[in-house]
Amino acid sequence: MTTRKTKIGSEKEYNAVMKEIDILMKKGERKLSDKELRSLQSLALAAQMYEKSIYRIPAPQTLEGLIELKMYERRLKQKELAKLLGIGEPKLSQIMSRKRKPDVSFLKAAHKLLGIDGNLLLEYA
Repeated sequence: MTTRKTKIGSEKEYNAVMKEIDILMKKGERKLSDKELRSLQSLALAAQMYEKSIYRIPAPQTLEGLIELKMYERRLKQKELAKLLGIGEPKLSQIMSRKRKPDVSFLKAAHKLLGIDGNLLLEYA
């Protein structure tokens, strides 16, 4: 097992790292030495950094998409999100289905509680 640098610069290097990760994973965590565990961690982090730099998910183009992304990130269901935002489920459902425009209190809550940039909210609203 070779020690890899922590930065991947090409698809070829990425594929080689993924093969090394696969070999280590097939051994099983309990059968890996401390050195192999450190190597696995380093390889996995390098692969993750490369993936983030190459495979970008485009930003949502709608308010509903932005809210859905936040729900996904926080693993919230619509019912839980409504409770978090301090609004009723029907109101959130109507906003998400574009049957109702978001009001100022909704936009403020989305900004404060979900961490959504206020400028984005105003653009989408």
